[in-house]
Amino acid sequence: MQEPHNIPVTEHLAGRHPGAVTLRVLAALLGYPHAELREHLYEMDALLAADGVLSARHRAGITALVGHLQACDPLAAETEYVELFDRGRSTSLYLFEHVHGDSRDRGPAMIDLGETYAKAGLLLIEDELPDYLPAVLEFVSTQPPREARSFLGEIAHLLDALHAALAKRGSAYAAVMAALLELAGHKPQAGAEVPAELPLDEAWEEPAAFDGCSSAGQARPGQPQPVHIVRKNSLPAQGA
Repeated sequence: MQEPHNIPVTEHLAGRHPGAVTLRVLAALLGYPHAELREHLYEMDALLAADGVLSARHRAGITALVGHLQACDPLAAETEYVELFDRGRSTSLYLFEHVHGDSRDRGPAMIDLGETYAKAGLLLIEDELPDYLPAVLEFVSTQPPREARSFLGEIAHLLDALHAALAKRGSAYAAVMAALLELAGHKPQAGAEVPAELPLDEAWEEPAAFDGCSSAGQARPGQPQPVHIVRKNSLPAQGA
């Protein structure tokens, strides 16, 4: 969004609806842990306490994540973030990755979500995709509490899948998903199944030309994908 989302300073968040500050803090914590974010980590606990919408249990989980980021070597924190969120689909912060994968349905869904932001008077910053969870949370933070809770409820199944995947990896970031589920009025589903991750090289491997039209990343499993053959009239005729 045009408002900076990795700088949760008190003055910037003042005057918002109850829960809005918490959403902005959680959005910031899901951002890349660069130096600017780390400079403001000390503010997180106070902001969450002042907003007062999270239970003590979930605030403790966020405090543990903040402590982990503060104690981590900056390069180690950045490397951990990339390995966690940028190198596997089950922990991707791009929500439509979990819904549409790389199918053609993802484009229209992106447009619809972007139009939702525009109707609320918000514009994405350059190179930011509308389904990026921190951006989604920024939008939700601008909505009245009832609408915000309803929106989070609509994506609760995705938050639950992310929570399960992060918990399986023993990541402190799972606390953010648990906190978001609480704001949505949901509880993490115990024993939620996490799809097995393909090795990175295999996940990005191009399918064979005529064998793989319904493989992961090309079409939804079980659905046919038509192959269109077009005659190129411009090609010179060949002899028998």
